[in-house]
Amino acid sequence: MNIWRWLTTADPSPRYTSGKIARIVARFVLFLILVTLVQALLAATPWRNFFRGFLGSALVVFVLYIPFARILILDTPGAARQGQGSGRGAAAKPSAAAVRRKERNRFAGVKKGPPGGGRGGGRR
Repeated sequence: MNIWRWLTTADPSPRYTSGKIARIVARFVLFLILVTLVQALLAATPWRNFFRGFLGSALVVFVLYIPFARILILDTPGAARQGQGSGRGAAAKPSAAAVRRKERNRFAGVKKGPPGGGRGGGRR
């Protein structure tokens, strides 16, 4: 199996299996190696004193975490909960936009009634 596909595919099992834990650890180690490598490269720049401090290190970790976040949280319980909401079951409540769209389309193509509304037309 392709290693990148193995790392970026979520495990469908609901429990923490040994394979799922191995994936989480592999993703975390890959992220740590990347952060360490980038910080080592930034230490060779004129801004080395900034990146040695807390704010510089936090900035590097944050900037690298943004693209890695989707991969790092694939097998966490929160990601599994988010995936369940998109599978809209029968008991799911429709959104307000869907209700408005249904109401708007309810009378689509129906000719307008006589003036005054009602069945018989105008005033009585």
